[in-house]
Amino acid sequence: MRNPKSLLSSCIRDPKALSTLHALLTVSGTLSSPSSIADSLSRLIFSYARLPDLPSALLLFDSSPHKPISAWSAIIVSHSRHPHHLLGLYHRMISGPTTPDSPIFSVALKACAASSDLDLGRSIWARAVDSGYKGDAFVGSSAVKMFAELGAVEDARRVFEGMRRRDLVSWTSMVSGLARAGFAVDAVETFRRMRSDGYEGDGVAMLALLRACAAVGDLRLGRSVHGRLLRCNVGGSMEIETSVVDMYVKNGEAHLAVRVFEAMRGRRSAVTWGALISGLAQNGLAADALRRLIEMQRLHGLCPDSAALVGALSACSQTGSLESGKSVHGFMMRRLGLGLKPVSVTALVDMYGKCGSPGSAEAVFCQTGAKDPIMWNAMISAYGAHGLGREALSLFLEMREAGVTPDGVTFSSLLSALSHAGMVEEGLAWFKRMVGEFRVRPDERHSACVVDLLARSGRIEEAKRLVDLMEGEPGTAVWAALLAGCQNSKGSETGLAVARRVFEARPDDVGIYTLVSNVFAKAGRWELVAEARKAVKDSGRRKVPGYSAVEVDGAVHGFVMEDKSHPQFGMIKQVLGRLYQQMRRMDCALEEEFEVLDFGKF
Repeated sequence: MRNPKSLLSSCIRDPKALSTLHALLTVSGTLSSPSSIADSLSRLIFSYARLPDLPSALLLFDSSPHKPISAWSAIIVSHSRHPHHLLGLYHRMISGPTTPDSPIFSVALKACAASSDLDLGRSIWARAVDSGYKGDAFVGSSAVKMFAELGAVEDARRVFEGMRRRDLVSWTSMVSGLARAGFAVDAVETFRRMRSDGYEGDGVAMLALLRACAAVGDLRLGRSVHGRLLRCNVGGSMEIETSVVDMYVKNGEAHLAVRVFEAMRGRRSAVTWGALISGLAQNGLAADALRRLIEMQRLHGLCPDSAALVGALSACSQTGSLESGKSVHGFMMRRLGLGLKPVSVTALVDMYGKCGSPGSAEAVFCQTGAKDPIMWNAMISAYGAHGLGREALSLFLEMREAGVTPDGVTFSSLLSALSHAGMVEEGLAWFKRMVGEFRVRPDERHSACVVDLLARSGRIEEAKRLVDLMEGEPGTAVWAALLAGCQNSKGSETGLAVARRVFEARPDDVGIYTLVSNVFAKAGRWELVAEARKAVKDSGRRKVPGYSAVEVDGAVHGFVMEDKSHPQFGMIKQVLGRLYQQMRRMDCALEEEFEVLDFGKF
């Protein structure tokens, strides 16, 4: 039969015509002739696959007495959308005398990625190397992509670095795999190498790079990627624009994230809303985060996802809005019942703890089955925030009995709880065990907790010795704990020595100067107080005003230092005045206030 290729092409969408041509090829002997079977059989298999009619393609393949490499390639590639069947055919092939070629190795590696079979992927790659395909660009790119998608980053690196020639797929796969596996810095560096190799990157690479920029906080590169997306008109997909929003909020540029979000209009999904809401909460814009959550549901009819709800709970924690937190909790229970993810449970425990309801935090914690270390840490911290040191210690011991290994965050929460409860000896004992038994190297958080523990109990000299033994220069938290203890202590000489040392170090935190000046003032050293004030004025820095909030009947009332804008300011002032007079009549010891030390207005 003449030109079966053109005839097969004309039958692509006509099953009846293809069956007729198949019969003609069989009767004419074309499918049994060694000289023509390779080309005709593979084309016929592909034709059946395009219909799609894979059962007929497989029946034709199985019934053929001769199976050349082209036929194996045709039948295996035809099953590329069915990875398990494809891998079964691959095993049939390698059990016989035929050796796979480049297309077969490539699609087999992709099938391993689709079926998450890393061990088989390693085996196929090893066979490809043994068969001489180590330098093949297609096989190498498929191997890089497979290893990267399955989290075997080091395997992907070895294949990638061993390739003589890298194409766009291999570069993109490497960048995406590194970003997905958490190697954000390496992903950014690989992208720069990719650019120097002459590849600009497509939407997939840009998406991976945006995620890497969000992880490492590389705002400059993130903005550059965003600009390129706009110039090349490849940033119109919802997934890419959502990643742009996420990148900006994680780099502290919430206003840019909102601009991108508003420009998306009808292309926003629940994931996009979740990225914005959680990002606003992370940037301290709690009210905006809660407003967006309401807008998402009421105006757009979208159901918030886990990220949005966790972000909303974080916002409630920041504002102290217990009623709003309860509403979010109720919504989560109605939607998900008891099937909350650990991150959601942890957010609930943290919210209740920070909103003044440790009992509710405990109830949520106890109702949860499997608990991860972060959840245990959150509950210990919730106890500590309310001075429930013994409860925190009891939970810590329960955590150990459950076989959960405490980490640095656990001990930070425990030591803070013991400090707030005034449990000095217990705190010191667990600090020693943390270092000696659990091999946790103390960082600034732990040191600040122990210094605070000693300073609160008046043991200033011990606290000062601990600071002197610290490696490197103590941080702001350590100095604040020590100075607060000095301010409350009667040992003015020690307090003066510490205050002088801190003042001479010229810390960046303006709030520390307030503590330093209070110690100077308590010792009657007003010339040093004047120096501290002058240092703050000369630096041009301003102290962040103190802020507090209270929730009454579901409404959160915020108070900022020297702010008289609250509509009930007069009434609040009268009540505080009456309380002050009652305390004076009861001979309560009142803390001295040094108006001259208030740097908030400078």
